[in-house]
Amino acid sequence: MPTPTMTFFMSLRSQPSWLALTRQQRADYIAEHVRPVFARYPQVRMRFYDAEAFSGRCTDMAVFETDDLRAYGFLIDALRDLEFFGLPHFQVLDVIPAMEDGYVDYNEEMGVVG
Repeated sequence: MPTPTMTFFMSLRSQPSWLALTRQQRADYIAEHVRPVFARYPQVRMRFYDAEAFSGRCTDMAVFETDDLRAYGFLIDALRDLEFFGLPHFQVLDVIPAMEDGYVDYNEEMGVVG
């Protein structure tokens, strides 16, 4: 059976060190430091969502998708080596792993039709 695609929902809170940067400084930091890390792990896809207008707990959500758990783990370690998660510019509040429609595979394995 093929390895399932895993999705990781990561809730983040921006820190004063990040908010103290100008928007241009933030964009430059992402381009210079963060994008190269993602380029090393093309097996991991990520989408980033703003949440601060809708939540008092987290300011942002990062959604990672991969079928390569090793690459995902390495990517997160590499981000922790940066100020991005290391200083941190962002505090990781929660990581929720999930399999999309995981019950479908289980039903097929059990012979459930429908």
